[in-house]
Amino acid sequence: MVSIDVNLTARDQQVGEPWICRLCKDFDLRVTILKANVDTDFGYMLINITGELEEAQRAISWLMTTGLHVDSEQRAVGA
Repeated sequence: MVSIDVNLTARDQQVGEPWICRLCKDFDLRVTILKANVDTDFGYMLINITGELEEAQRAISWLMTTGLHVDSEQRAVGA
């Protein structure tokens, strides 16, 4: 099991998407919102994802394909 802090920034239509739900369902991760500021056209979240290493890596890779600005607090995950 790993625990990774991730910063997410969303703009415009991305704000209304169910990103946290997808992380939990599609990647079998536990997501904790540590800090958030979300409005109708801009949102920022600091989340912690906990789960199996492979699933966490897949989830972060997927988030990077969505157009969200993704910044993982831990640079090297694994090994």
